[in-house]
Parts: sequence; structure tokens; C-alpha cells
Amino acid sequence: MGGDGSVVPPEPKVSGFERESISERRPLSGVTGCPPTTLSDRSRQPLLSQILSSMRTAAIAVVASTLAFALASAIPSSPHPRDGSPGIHVELGPRPYFLIDDMDDGALKKKLQSCSAGPFRSTSFSIGHRGASLQFPEETQQSMLAGARMGAGIIECDVVFTKDRQLVCRHSQCDLHATTNILTIPELNVKCTKPFTPAAGMKPADANCCTSDITLSDFKKLCGKMDGFNASATTAADFQNGTPNWRTDLYATCGKVMTHKEYIALVDSLGLQFTPELKTPVVKMPYEGTYTQEIYAQQMINEYKSAGINPQRVWAQSFLLDDILYWVKAEPAFAKQAILLDERGDTPDGYKEAVASLPDLAKKGVKIVGPPIPQILTLDAQNHIVPSTYATAARANGLGIIAWTLERSGPLAQVAPTKEYYYASIASVIKKDGDMYTVLDVMAQQVKILGIFSDWAATVTYYANCFGLK
Repeated sequence: MGGDGSVVPPEPKVSGFERESISERRPLSGVTGCPPTTLSDRSRQPLLSQILSSMRTAAIAVVASTLAFALASAIPSSPHPRDGSPGIHVELGPRPYFLIDDMDDGALKKKLQSCSAGPFRSTSFSIGHRGASLQFPEETQQSMLAGARMGAGIIECDVVFTKDRQLVCRHSQCDLHATTNILTIPELNVKCTKPFTPAAGMKPADANCCTSDITLSDFKKLCGKMDGFNASATTAADFQNGTPNWRTDLYATCGKVMTHKEYIALVDSLGLQFTPELKTPVVKMPYEGTYTQEIYAQQMINEYKSAGINPQRVWAQSFLLDDILYWVKAEPAFAKQAILLDERGDTPDGYKEAVASLPDLAKKGVKIVGPPIPQILTLDAQNHIVPSTYATAARANGLGIIAWTLERSGPLAQVAPTKEYYYASIASVIKKDGDMYTVLDVMAQQVKILGIFSDWAATVTYYANCFGLK
């Protein structure tokens, strides 16, 4: 609309090539205008040759420039040499810049601001937690691609098994009711351990659906959705609506659920690294009397071997020490980068036990521990964030540390009032979202973590590139 309310006709659409040709209508370099009409034919010929030569030179320059831009856009940025083939073009979006703007003034903020123009590349320091689960349905193809596009050099798949013992990517064996649309598919809802029960009076809605309730064929009929459910729902459709308000359903149209083999193929095609977590089964093992924990652990590794994946690209995880020790014995090449996930620090006694056990874990062949953020950070007498005794003991015993999980807490102003888990040990000094980079800086520079899981990889990728972390 014009300022007087009249309709202003739109400008004609001009493609990039059309714009280029329009721009070339102005006089060429070295030619000040059209040749004067008084020149003789003999005089015009050299000038005409000069014009044509200049036009050819300009045209070649335009084509070369266009081709160079196209190639630069198409060629992916190269990740760490161990990542295999090149990854994909990395784009971080506005979030890292938002967080940096929100930081207190100081040396760290200035350093991060100095890196605003990039370039940004994939880095194994940045681990896509279930892909990019802050805004995409976790463990789906869309989520994993989003994590890769934000520079995660390692992408996670939590590994569980179906009724027919096929490996698929889900965070828990029994979370399908909260992370997929299974309850809205009647023939699959009835197969659940506990089909949907509507809310009634003071009794909340309930359901429990496990991957071991259904076959792989059934699993592939599902759509991934954002994790959450509505406990007051009276219908299965309404039960789907439980996404926290600081996340989004914008990309939750129908996330493509993935088998472990599909995950391997996808991440391999991107030239990135793998971190599969062998999830502790909810069902009793051996499953159906014959499927033992060791068979399950070996099956996961076998799928990498069958795909020809170099063990140096695989960071297998488990909360069960027995799984790690099995790999140390049966698959030593994969055990070199296996991660013992350790959340024993959730209680004071558990924390003491965890610290005391680190020398023995190292002797048994554990190479890397994976604690949550509050287990490796604490506050000193001046309320500065510093490494915890667990972190220093792990390093003293030669253990690498991979931490979890950044960008999983929502707005950080709510950390202290809500006693939020991931900042529990340092909550009193966390006031705003920009503090996230202060926390990450302590983990990277003082704890010396190898990497960190993040629900939004761009945040970590920005930091890692700025500080040269590969």
C-alpha cells in the first residue's frame, strides 16, 4: 500500500542472472560512452574491437564469479580429519549472538564477539544431543540433520530394541507415548504396555508405550513429536500436547523415526562421528529368555562393523559399567572411546562414591566418563565457578570427560527458583541466558572437557570455533 492508501504495483521479479545483465548495461571499464557518430568506418573498427574485447572480459568475469560462488556454497566445510568424508555447510543462526549480547561485559564477551563473522566448521567438541532436540523432535532424521547443520561433529542416537530385536533410536525404551504419535494410531495403541487412559476427576491421563511392545514394521509407522504430554487430556489427540512453552512445535509435523542402521548411514553420509548410547533396558533381561545384555551390546557394535565404520569415529556410551567392560574385553578398538555415563553425583553420598571410584575405573579400562554438568562444576569461596573435585580427580586419573547437557534448561533466570537440574551445583550465580557461555568456558578451559552434548549445537559450535577447539 502507498502512503495515501493506494496500491503500489510490485516490482517485476528479477532473477540473479537478470540482475547481473542489468548491471552490465552501464559503460564498461575503460570506455567512457558510445563512439561518436562522426568517426569513419576505419576509425570505428579498433574501437569496436576494444568494446567487444571488454565485453568478453566482463562476461568471463561474471561467469567465473558466479561459478566460484556456487562452488563455495556447495562445497561443505571440512570437519576434523577423523570424521571421514566432508560434512555439510554449517549455519548457526541467531541464538549464539543472542546469548553473547546477553553476557556481562568482560574479556570472554569481547573474545566471542570478535568471532562473529566466522568461519564456522563442524567440530567434535559440539555433540548433537538426540540431534537438535531444543526445537526438533528428538531422535528423528530432521533433528539429526539440524544438529549437523549447526556444526555438531558428533551426533547421538540412543539405542533401544523392538519386539523383534531390531535396534532403533529412542531416548528410552518406554517413551513412545511421549515422543511419538503412537496413541493416535488405534491398532498400535492397543499394543502398548499401558494403552491410553483418559483423565477422570483427580486421576491424570496415563499411558506407557515401549519399543519392545511393537515390531520394527510398526515402529516405522510412527511420527516423532516433541517430548511431552498433557496429563489432563481426555483424548489421545489431546495427550500429545505437552511441549514446554520455551520449545516449539514448529518443526513437529511428522518427524521421521530412525533405525540405528539408518542413523549410521545418515551420519556417515555427512562425514561426521557417532555417539550411540546403549540404553539400559526397562524390560527384564535376558529379554524373552534368550536376548542377553551382552548380545544386545554386541549387536550395536556389529552394526558399525557391518557398515565399515572406523572405530575412531564411534563414541559408544552406557550408564552400565558392565557394558563398557564387555566392550573392553570383546571390542577393544571401540572401547578406546567408550563413555561411562555417570550420574552418581546426584546425591552427596553418591558423589563421594563416584569420586573415590575413579582410580579403579581407570584401572579396569574405562577411558572416558560422562557426568552431568553439576557433577563437574562447583563454586569457590568467592562464588566463582570452578572445577569440582570429581572433575579434578577424573583428570588426575587420566580419564577424559564428556559432559551433558547444555541448552536443556529453558530460560536460565528460572534456574535457581525452580532448582533446575543441569545447573544445580552453581544455581546461585546463574541469572540470565548469557551466563551459559561463562559455564561453557569454565568446562572447556579449566575442566578441559573433550566435548559436550547440547540440545542446540550452534551454541557450542560457535564457542568451539572461536577458541579453536576441534
